[in-house]
Amino acid sequence: MTETTLSSYVKEPLVFAQANFSSNDELFEEVYQKAADLGWVREDFLERIKKREATFPTGIQLMSLGAAIPHTDAEYVLEEFVAVITLQEPVVFKSMEDNSKQVEAQIVFVLGLNQPHAQLEMLQSLMGLLQNESVLSKLLVATTENELISTIKNNHL
Repeated sequence: MTETTLSSYVKEPLVFAQANFSSNDELFEEVYQKAADLGWVREDFLERIKKREATFPTGIQLMSLGAAIPHTDAEYVLEEFVAVITLQEPVVFKSMEDNSKQVEAQIVFVLGLNQPHAQLEMLQSLMGLLQNESVLSKLLVATTENELISTIKNNHL
């Protein structure tokens, strides 16, 4: 079985460096629109990812910043991807640990995976990344999509 690495799922059309979104809904809509234009997701992907985020929030409060890893069920994804979004201004997500708390996410990974085992492996891989402050800070200061992708690849993520 091949290793599930972030590098193998990150594809340029779905990498956003220093983006501005007013809400997580707006962020989901932008990712959905690009993925749908490419034929990578089913029509109901947007509705399903919003519904899942409302039921199972994915905000994670780290030591110095907030992150989120929203995803939906495998059947809504036609071509696998992980969208990577760094934000100029944080977007609010509810905390996965306590949905009455809010997390101001500065980095978001939208998982578009259609193999259930890959989803679990990717979540584990991303949790490792989120604990690596030096790589995270490099991702957060990247000003272009290419810089973000290079940082991911150069750190063997």
